[in-house]
Amino acid sequence: MASGEKIAISVKAEIIAPIEKVWKCWTAPEYITRWNQASDDWHSPHAVNDLRVGGKFNYRMEAKDGSFGFDFWGIYTRVEHYKSIEYTLGDDRKVKVEFLSSGNKTTVVETFEAESEN
Repeated sequence: MASGEKIAISVKAEIIAPIEKVWKCWTAPEYITRWNQASDDWHSPHAVNDLRVGGKFNYRMEAKDGSFGFDFWGIYTRVEHYKSIEYTLGDDRKVKVEFLSSGNKTTVVETFEAESEN
């Protein structure tokens, strides 16, 4: 990998639920705080989401034991309801999330530029 070259990682999940429900759970702060954690010993006690181009999201990430925490945030660059969301993270990495509907099943594909530290 050349210096400064970014690697993109894609993660795909198939969810047995209609796209409207998946979209709401993905974007509404009261649901984000329920699923946004790296592992069982982490949580997101607070989430703010201004889902529009130019809008900002900020999800507070904290270890449940209080030993560490940080704000995970970004600015939306593209929002197509029930189709896709694109944003730039606070460290300038790009992310694209696609929502694909097939009846009562929704596929979510998230592609993001990897960071080099973690």
